[in-house]
Amino acid sequence: MTGRGRRQSPERGAPPLPPAAAAAAAAAPCAPSPRSRRCRLAPSPAMARAPGARGLLAAAALLGFLQASSSFEVKDSSGKVCIIADMTVAFSVEYKSNGQKEFAYFFLPKNATVEPQSSCGNGNTSHPILVLGFGAGHSLSLNFSETADKYQVEELVFHYNLSDATLFHNSTAGEVKKVSHKNVLQAHMGTKYRCISSKQVNMKNVNVTFSNVTLEAYLTNGTFSMNKTECAEDMVSTTAVAPTTPKQTTSQVPTTTPAPTASPSNPAVGKYNVTGPNGTCVLAYMGLQLNITYLKKDEKMGLDLLNFIPRNTTSSGMCDNTSAFLSLTFDKTRVVFRFALNASTEKFFLQGVNVSTTLPSEAKVPKFEASNNSMSELRATVGNSYKCSAEENLQVTDKALVNVFNVQIQVFKIDGDKFGAVEECQLDENNMLIPIIVGAALAGLVLIVLIAYLIGRKRSHAGYQTI
Repeated sequence: MTGRGRRQSPERGAPPLPPAAAAAAAAAPCAPSPRSRRCRLAPSPAMARAPGARGLLAAAALLGFLQASSSFEVKDSSGKVCIIADMTVAFSVEYKSNGQKEFAYFFLPKNATVEPQSSCGNGNTSHPILVLGFGAGHSLSLNFSETADKYQVEELVFHYNLSDATLFHNSTAGEVKKVSHKNVLQAHMGTKYRCISSKQVNMKNVNVTFSNVTLEAYLTNGTFSMNKTECAEDMVSTTAVAPTTPKQTTSQVPTTTPAPTASPSNPAVGKYNVTGPNGTCVLAYMGLQLNITYLKKDEKMGLDLLNFIPRNTTSSGMCDNTSAFLSLTFDKTRVVFRFALNASTEKFFLQGVNVSTTLPSEAKVPKFEASNNSMSELRATVGNSYKCSAEENLQVTDKALVNVFNVQIQVFKIDGDKFGAVEECQLDENNMLIPIIVGAALAGLVLIVLIAYLIGRKRSHAGYQTI
């Protein structure tokens, strides 16, 4: 019978955390609707609102799943270890609740168990498999195979039980769902697979994000090999692209947009935070505005602007040592920010944004959803805070922008619920540079005029000297 168990290994993943524009569409004037707190370019019928989506899971329900990297092993019948997996796994699952779309966010807990289906394989008849069970009937399976001088996770399989009310609050369905993905990772035989960076696997209604991974199958000596196969994400992380200035989207605004009539105001600044097992892990001050371009029933283009009102906005989220979620829900609109840690550069950054909302009734498709999981914005050193007084436009898609105003944010290492040292954004530095340059130019001009005056005065006195 195959032996199984949790591994208490001294090699624990990544080291501990180190110390350490506005778009034309958004700026276009428009007429705000007091009832909906929205702003759009053309008058429309009263908005048809679907029932509101509920917030994310309560923090208390999530605490059991807020975990750092966990280590697992599979043994053969003689007790010899053949698979070791040390990793952090985050799940994002879309499901239905009372007819409305909801999202559940949770991590693979440290108390997950290596299930009896796990095996070291048997030559050509079966391959090694690691099956991890957790919660009320959830499981994650890594099915391995080998080809020539390499081994790989040939298939990743995730079973989740929608009847688990702890994770899937008021789920309409109660069955166990299964999703899978082929060829997740690959490494050379006789080496451990190492990937500190986040690696996302997208499946139907499910995103599984691996980070801080050290994994090896087909072990010969019962422990990790000295040599390693490094993932592509880690190899390029040391030359990560620096944050760029917000994208201008003038060319993306349809020319059929009706003429504007009024100017929208900037959103009020709200204060939001997320608490993890070790205290506050996300601290954010910002004004938030959603900007969506959509197709109307008359085939013309419309623009919908929504300012989040802090006192009517609910926040929730979760985090571990390498990733964090901040979810903000206002009215029928939800924006979820996903932050990640680049351990190589010791910086946190905004990696992804998900948006879901209900558009005005004039929209051809009233339900709107958009996401971008390959961003690199709001970047700062761990232990410091990112700050930007200027408006920043986070481009989710060519139809959706999330505009943030007067933002200050810090993720992961927060001391006493207070912001650390400030790292200013490039826009603020440029705004400070302009008056300095103008002032220097004026000072230079005054100096030139003064020198010219003194020279002219000296020559004038020289013409009246006595002989």
